[in-house]
Amino acid sequence: MDNQFTQFNLKPEIITALDEMHFTKPTAVQRRVIPAINAGKSVIGQSQTGSGKTHAFLLPLLNKLVPEKDEVQIVITAPSRELAYQIYTAAELITKHMNGDIRIGRYVGGTDKQRQIEKLQQHQPQIVIGTPGRILDLITSKALKIYTAKTLVIDEADMTLDMGFLKPVDNIASRLPEDLQMMVFSATIPDKLQPFLQKYMHNPVIEEVKNETIISPTIENWLVPTKGKALNQTIYSLITMGHPFMVLIFANTKSKVDDIHHYLQSQGLKVAKIHGDIPPRQRKRIMKEVHNLDYQYVVATDLAARGIDIEGISMVINAEVPREDLEFFVHRVGRTGRNGLKGTAITLYGPDDEQAVAQIEAMGIKFTPKAFKDGELVTSYDRNRRKKRVATTHELDVNLKGFVKKAKIKRKPGYKKKIKEAIQKDARQKRRIEQRVEMRERKRNNKKQNQ
Repeated sequence: MDNQFTQFNLKPEIITALDEMHFTKPTAVQRRVIPAINAGKSVIGQSQTGSGKTHAFLLPLLNKLVPEKDEVQIVITAPSRELAYQIYTAAELITKHMNGDIRIGRYVGGTDKQRQIEKLQQHQPQIVIGTPGRILDLITSKALKIYTAKTLVIDEADMTLDMGFLKPVDNIASRLPEDLQMMVFSATIPDKLQPFLQKYMHNPVIEEVKNETIISPTIENWLVPTKGKALNQTIYSLITMGHPFMVLIFANTKSKVDDIHHYLQSQGLKVAKIHGDIPPRQRKRIMKEVHNLDYQYVVATDLAARGIDIEGISMVINAEVPREDLEFFVHRVGRTGRNGLKGTAITLYGPDDEQAVAQIEAMGIKFTPKAFKDGELVTSYDRNRRKKRVATTHELDVNLKGFVKKAKIKRKPGYKKKIKEAIQKDARQKRRIEQRVEMRERKRNNKKQNQ
């Protein structure tokens, strides 16, 4: 099969690299963004996680790279170490096929800064990839000279904003030439990002790639209740059913990750864990081992949700529903079902998660209800079935039924109007009760989170 990336006039060695990675067909965002970047235009690319944004900017930029120029040409910022490592790895896989001496510098917190300064005094990299804080630190130390770069990429801009890294990114951008080609890629473009974009981007090409579904249609999205069941045992049952190629298990807190990791290890499984309390060097080693498929099971916090980019992830388990930001649900689930492959996403939920699950459904995400029966996971009933039945049949309570009967028997003038008013009054009362229940539930959840 011919490689469809040839339509972008990429160098033969880049096509060779893509063939080796089995990338033959561009994704929607790649088809729309690569020509604009090739033309030297600034770009805002918005599309869902797992849609191929990384290669959408890497391919055209590496295609224009001049290996003979011993200076910084491209700067790429990422909001997390894991994501920077992912971009660095993707760039390495391509550049190893390219002609010339191409140096890629990866600069993130938790690494040896002094050693990086010493290396920079000998040679500047042509490509800079890293977290905003460390890149800026090396610039202010006068070790990293980025003023020669004509291209700046801000990957996962929404996460950059959320994590408070926009100021250092602004500081980096201000040191680059006026004719800067800037690329901003993100799953969402928040309003708070607009002043920054307007400051540096003039008439950018804006490409918003909307999918019919928020998560890939190749993903089976299951919802499994845990009421009355031990969470860790449920996870163990799920990951040992069938033969999943690789499973990512996400939890909301580091302590919960530690707890799940310890339990699965005690069951004899080889499991990796990734969260913020693991020392950077160890985390880097674990990430490398995960990418080398040394582990079949990985337990992680949301810190790693955008940093693990492996084509073969066949199952994602949400051990807990995300509480801080429901967008993380999309980022977690987007780790599977990539590049047209099938995947399974399983969300475990308890009674306290009803509201969060309802909000996820309001985002346009549909779940298939599942439950354990005789040790097997089977399709279950819709948890909202009672509410739906009441809504469709307009069932009246006992008092209203009596009122309607009396009104019909007496047949006095205006009886229909009285029935209608009584039903409306009843509906208003029920709505008020539901709103009070929801308000109490929100307060209870906020109180739990603040404890």
